Amino acid sequence: MSEAYKQAGVDIAAGNEAVVRMKKHVQKTFRPEVLTELGGFGALFGLDKSKYEEPVLVSGTDGVGTKLKIAFAMDRHDTIGIDAVAMCVNDVVVQGAEPLFFLDYLACDKVVPEKIEAIIKGVADGCLQAGCSLIGGETAEMPGMYGEGEYDIAGFTVGIVDKKKIIDGSSIAAGDAIIGLASSGLHSNGFSLVRKLLLQDHGYKLDDEVAELGGKLGDVLLTPTKIYVKPVLAMLERINIKGMAHITGGGFLENIPRVLPAGVNARIEYGSWPILPIFSLLQRLGSVSNNDMFRTFNMGIAMVLVVPAEQADEAIRLAEANGERAYRIGTITPGERIVTFEGAVV
Repeated sequence: MSEAYKQAGVDIAAGNEAVVRMKKHVQKTFRPEVLTELGGFGALFGLDKSKYEEPVLVSGTDGVGTKLKIAFAMDRHDTIGIDAVAMCVNDVVVQGAEPLFFLDYLACDKVVPEKIEAIIKGVADGCLQAGCSLIGGETAEMPGMYGEGEYDIAGFTVGIVDKKKIIDGSSIAAGDAIIGLASSGLHSNGFSLVRKLLLQDHGYKLDDEVAELGGKLGDVLLTPTKIYVKPVLAMLERINIKGMAHITGGGFLENIPRVLPAGVNARIEYGSWPILPIFSLLQRLGSVSNNDMFRTFNMGIAMVLVVPAEQADEAIRLAEANGERAYRIGTITPGERIVTFEGAVV
């Protein structure tokens, strides 16, 4: 049966080899709460009831989008898994939750064990950065569903927070400070526009050295999404963070309002942080308006925190002590739950 299946395009032996290869990466992520080994029908994860009065589980799911096209073209697959983890755990931590575990779904045209290992190593690396366990997943070989060498990856995470510590933005008030944590680049959003502007419209190649970017274009585009979990959790121990927004698809203009209560705006001070060269290049090449740039990309800030004004300096100091570049990028003002800009027309 397995030989017939192989002739149909599904190689069970290759799939088994891929599982063996990924195990050493997965097991590095296991927290003490993990109760099962990789390979069971379901993964078990115990909760330490002594740590929570009213534990609330917070879940998130996401994928990587067309950034995968860059990985295919470069035949480089060791960082895309970090992106998959980051897109999920960053969404969970903005509600004050600590990510506990992650599961991935990887579907491909053909199982190549070395490639699968590289992808899952990236997932494991992301989980280590987030402090959560990679407790399971699915690798599906589906010939005919994907082009040669192509795959898709998605995942989901579950985190936990005490009910009284949930961060929902409801206490945000005029006068609060807005802190931005720097991104590493494009992260995992806007790549359909990126590929159109750079590769299609202007003929750039992924192995081009682009002086203003400081390296090869492909390397810059594949820079993995930053994971903010550990710095944010450390800040929560000292700072009254009233609201947080993960700047993903929709940029500043659509993500920040998601955490604003009625009666306030977020006024952003344009120029209060360095906009990364990749965004300036894209805007210039495509004659893209500021409005479209701030609605599509993170523009160099991918995690926004709202804190009391008197704690702004301490928040920046703590962020920097935990390895992040942080900036005071604005103020909460009276308004109608929108983002406004000081110093730029958007």
